[in-house]
Amino acid sequence: MTTTTSQTTAFWQAAETFADLCDRIPDGRWDRPALGEWDVRALVGHTLRAVTTVASYLAQPAPAGVDCGSPGEYFALARSIPGADDRAVAERGLQAGRDLGADPVATVHAAVARTRQALAAVGDQDPVVVTVVGGMRLSNYLPTRTFELLAHSLDLAAATDLPIQPPAEVVESAVQTAAAAAARLGDGVAVFRHLIGRPGGAYRPLFG
Repeated sequence: MTTTTSQTTAFWQAAETFADLCDRIPDGRWDRPALGEWDVRALVGHTLRAVTTVASYLAQPAPAGVDCGSPGEYFALARSIPGADDRAVAERGLQAGRDLGADPVATVHAAVARTRQALAAVGDQDPVVVTVVGGMRLSNYLPTRTFELLAHSLDLAAATDLPIQPPAEVVESAVQTAAAAAARLGDGVAVFRHLIGRPGGAYRPLFG
């Protein structure tokens, strides 16, 4: 299995876990508070962008070169881009929730199907795609989407009181990305100490 194939597999497992969770949200829970000022609908809309950006980036002309070489570097760079402030992110999430339309679950499944088709056309290739932090290899961009899907699927499960059991491959990918980002931001040793049960250093959450 190539690196691109393994990253694609983890991404799809994360996307399917998210879509399955959306299938199970009862009608009366879509307006529940979910994360910050987002309700469940807005959180689903925001999370779905982790799927739709893959297809939209693949549809754009490839950039001239690679500007970001790893998933960890992506999150370190993303903090400094224009529009990354909390207010802008919150507004985009609210709009994404509205964009789900009258049948949000159908919108989720349609977006997943479009992205699956776009990735199927790529096959085992590892193209450079344009992202908010510049050109990235697809194999490095997909883990950032797996991370987002897992993080917000867990948020969504908590907000809707629904069980979730993400595949081990998804958790492994997301934890690797989180650790790499923490290391890039200077918090790697503190995070590692907590993971091995030896707390003793403060670390900053990637989001919060």
